[in-house]
Amino acid sequence: MVAGVGMGDELPPRDEVPAAEVCRMQVRMLGPLAIHRDGTALALPASRKLRALIAYLALAPRPVGRGRLCDLLWDLPDDPRGELRWCLSKARAVLDDRDRRRVGTSGDAVALDLSDCFVDVLEIGRAARAGIDRLGPERLRALAALFAGDFLEGLEIDRSPEFGGWVTVQRCRLRACRAAVLEHLLASLPPESEEVFERLDEWLQIAPFDRRAHAMLLNALALRDRIGEGDEHVARALRLFEAEGLDTAPLRESWRLARSRPRTRGAADPGVPTLSLLAPSVPAAADAGMEAPRRASIAVMPFTDCTGDPASRLADGLVHDVITRLAKLRHLFVIAHGTTSALGARSVGTEEAGRLLNVDYIAGGTLRRTGGRIAVTVELCEARSARIVWADEFDRGVDGAFEVLDEIGDRIVAAITGEIELAERNRAVLKPPSSLTAWEAYHRGLWHVYRYEAQHNRLAEQFFEMAVRLDPTWARALSALSFAHFQNAFQRWTDREHEIELAVRAAEQSLVADERDPSAHWAMGRALWLRGQHAQCLPEPEKAVELSPSFAHGHYTLAFVHVQSGDPRYGVDCADHSRRLSPFDPLLCVMLASRAIALVRLGRFDEAADWASKAIGRPNAFPHLRAIAAACLGLAGRPEEGRAVAAALHEIAPDYRIDDLLTTFRFTSEAVALFRSGARQSALA
Repeated sequence: MVAGVGMGDELPPRDEVPAAEVCRMQVRMLGPLAIHRDGTALALPASRKLRALIAYLALAPRPVGRGRLCDLLWDLPDDPRGELRWCLSKARAVLDDRDRRRVGTSGDAVALDLSDCFVDVLEIGRAARAGIDRLGPERLRALAALFAGDFLEGLEIDRSPEFGGWVTVQRCRLRACRAAVLEHLLASLPPESEEVFERLDEWLQIAPFDRRAHAMLLNALALRDRIGEGDEHVARALRLFEAEGLDTAPLRESWRLARSRPRTRGAADPGVPTLSLLAPSVPAAADAGMEAPRRASIAVMPFTDCTGDPASRLADGLVHDVITRLAKLRHLFVIAHGTTSALGARSVGTEEAGRLLNVDYIAGGTLRRTGGRIAVTVELCEARSARIVWADEFDRGVDGAFEVLDEIGDRIVAAITGEIELAERNRAVLKPPSSLTAWEAYHRGLWHVYRYEAQHNRLAEQFFEMAVRLDPTWARALSALSFAHFQNAFQRWTDREHEIELAVRAAEQSLVADERDPSAHWAMGRALWLRGQHAQCLPEPEKAVELSPSFAHGHYTLAFVHVQSGDPRYGVDCADHSRRLSPFDPLLCVMLASRAIALVRLGRFDEAADWASKAIGRPNAFPHLRAIAAACLGLAGRPEEGRAVAAALHEIAPDYRIDDLLTTFRFTSEAVALFRSGARQSALA
């Protein structure tokens, strides 16, 4: 997990955090580091590394090892652990009270317990996690007041590139949080309020290239009939953008549209809602030169290289691979590597770039190489709210650096797409069905289809059909429709043969729409498997993973086919790989069950029973998986557990028999005999 703003899942909930005015101790990191006790500023030792240590530990979500702290802050001193002990003793003198120890050590780990303190950066982080867009004006004002300066202003440590990279990431994150606070505060202000200009000035100081802030300012000036000031601002902004090689057309268009709006002299039109009044006057997609958006957009910014080696290209190579692989999925609009590299070269921060490009999501991170290991941290954020959607850390040995980065790149891509899909599904569920776009209808369908229930599948089918009607050229919606028909046939909810043909037809249309979309080949492979065309179905998921090695569902489908009647060892490898790529996948229950089937064919019944039990522990486990688990438990010599699973199965499907499983799957004759034997042991007739 990345240590920083918005992290800290061990922090107490917001309503348990004491307010600033009732805390004996306050730690302020926005501006120069300052610590107050009972309203009095404490005199801090002059050591920069002590201040850096306090700040780093304050934001760390869990205890940090002493070796890690030494690597972070000391450039090979004679006795780094001795210097760390000295810093910890000074930190205790500052932070500990007679009846309260805040600097704690346990074995080799060090941690700060600031749960009874007010920490400005943690307060901002809590607000970002809860959703800045949900806060009222007074809370937004209180948050805005916390930004007394840049994060750890003036604190730089020579020859500590990793700490410098960490500080850079925090500063960028906090500037983005500040911009989000200001944007939503502006949206809550009355149009005639002069506070509008004060807040817009703050916003433009920290984000001078944010076109949304410029558009809001121009709209506010036009509504007050201050056209001359607007002309002057546009002229200055155009010179600023041109000097950086940025597109100026959206600014000109914003000013043209702002002047064309109805206005009254000296005040805003009270009939115009505040949000539309200050909103940008150009489509979000126009900034990146894309067509009108029908899908979510993402920019992956250059990762901060904390290796200290200016010749290192590992971080650049990783980002290039992530962008390329995201584009190969053909599911998101992905900003080109050249654009994000150019912004990075201008020192435009990750979150600022997300707002500048007007994308929905922004990803960034760090890379460090210490000893024989590579560690990569990644964050995925909503660009306009600065809310962290997902963060993780990947730590690997470097027996082969490029092979390691290849694996990490695949996992990053799979995680990003999975998290965006989850966020978009949850957002689409909250919208009225009549207002859905093709993108939203597709995600609404996904919300239903992964529940593996007949009534939900019918709704999923309707939403996928809506998405196809709204955009007949979108391969991903057609492949999802094919999957809904697959489920109808596989679960025998409706006429099997008819649903098989519908699944094949939708998969064919998906391939016609976009033959390079891996999901189209995934859908075709599954549909051909339903038809019993084993030889023809395997090349399709193979093509899917060739097009996109990070496509977890392609690897799972290879496992699904092989564990039944192909190579069970290869099936285990594919199932494991799909889970590594997407450990929280909605298809996780069938990934686990596939591994269990393969283990049965390999004669490893005890392991098969354990994996099948994990599969039915998932909340969306369906009857076929329970039948597999009952048979596996019987084969493993655990008939009592098997009979309990069979009884639970009959509660939800009273007429289910082992033949329902064996006629649905395409097992070898040896596997059929094994599953029948296991089912008899578990009293599943």
